Amino acid sequence: MADDGRRGEDDERGPGVQHQMFVVMEDLLDKLKLLDYEEQVLVKHNMKPLSRHYFVASPYTANNPGEQFYMFSVIAAWLITLCGRPFETPQEHDDPNATVSNILSQLRALGGLVDFPPSKLKSGSGEHVCYVLDRLAEEALKSRDFIWKKPLYPSEELEEESVMEDDAELTLSKVEEMTEEPDEEEDVIDLEELKTRSNQSEEAGGARPEMILESVTDSAEWNLEVERVLPQLKVTVRSDVKDWRIHVSQMHQHQDGIKTSLKEAKGYLDKLLEEISKTQEKVGSREKYINSQLEHLITDYRNAQSKLSEAKELYQQGSGGVTERTRTLAEISEELEKVKQEMEEKGSSMSDGAPVVKIRQSLTKLKQEIQQMDVRMGVVEHTLLQAKLKEKNNMTRDMHATHIMETSTHTYL
Repeated sequence: MADDGRRGEDDERGPGVQHQMFVVMEDLLDKLKLLDYEEQVLVKHNMKPLSRHYFVASPYTANNPGEQFYMFSVIAAWLITLCGRPFETPQEHDDPNATVSNILSQLRALGGLVDFPPSKLKSGSGEHVCYVLDRLAEEALKSRDFIWKKPLYPSEELEEESVMEDDAELTLSKVEEMTEEPDEEEDVIDLEELKTRSNQSEEAGGARPEMILESVTDSAEWNLEVERVLPQLKVTVRSDVKDWRIHVSQMHQHQDGIKTSLKEAKGYLDKLLEEISKTQEKVGSREKYINSQLEHLITDYRNAQSKLSEAKELYQQGSGGVTERTRTLAEISEELEKVKQEMEEKGSSMSDGAPVVKIRQSLTKLKQEIQQMDVRMGVVEHTLLQAKLKEKNNMTRDMHATHIMETSTHTYL
């Protein structure tokens, strides 16, 4: 069902959408080479160089989602840092949802349009992966003030093509060459020259001979000589190519040939026309029958298409909210991880017995100090009691002494 939906979307957008990924990927590879990704990414992370169609999702290319997603995240992080934004390089064990949400948030901040769900990037290949990387590479080139210039094509001299002509075909150009160029070969025999020579020989010889001439040469030698000289016996026909009579005769010949071929072709074309008309009638009747039989299916299909368009609109409306919620979910998940770490630290500290031991030791020390303080307080109280008793004894003694003195004075008085 997912493949059928994808095919439907591709059919609606156009037949060239499937091949657009290949073009975008080739442009992306050229931009990465301009940014020197081989030294800054491949050598640093010990990775293999990208092929021409590495991030293209196609049945004709090899797919490795884990490797492709890690390569995508590393290159995206590197491009974001080239744009002047701090971004940590993701690791293989990181959460892919958080990584994708961070990359998309940076892309939105750079002015990129994100109208697709983040789950499209988890496979590590496809149209959306190529779009994100190409957009980030374009922003990185802009940050470096890179300007595309017009290509300079090397000047190449056109080689003259040598056309091989057939010696057996007598064309008009050959006739002109033969008439313009006089006898260049000595072995070529001219009929006019032979005629003049024969006339001269008859005039020189006078009357005809009275006796019949007999040949003395051998026939075998004559045949050998004829075979040897035969290739050299070429006859040149001197004719004026500007003569209108030749052109008229050629026109009549071509006209006769056209008429004969037209008669034959007309019969074949008439038969073909009848067959085509019959097949058209059959196809029309069959089409009417099929339309009458499949009319209810067509109505169902139209209703399904209308429902599908409504569902797509609802999906597009909901996808915007989903992206925002996924981003908030990523932030909440990060805060939850921090809280979990704090709880684990507190739990480990609570389960640890070292503080209890310290508390017990401190209690024992407090008890010992309390005992020492009690002893000191008892000693101080004892000394204080003795001092009070001494002071009291001294006071009573003084009081007795004063009383005795007063009694003694009264007695004397």
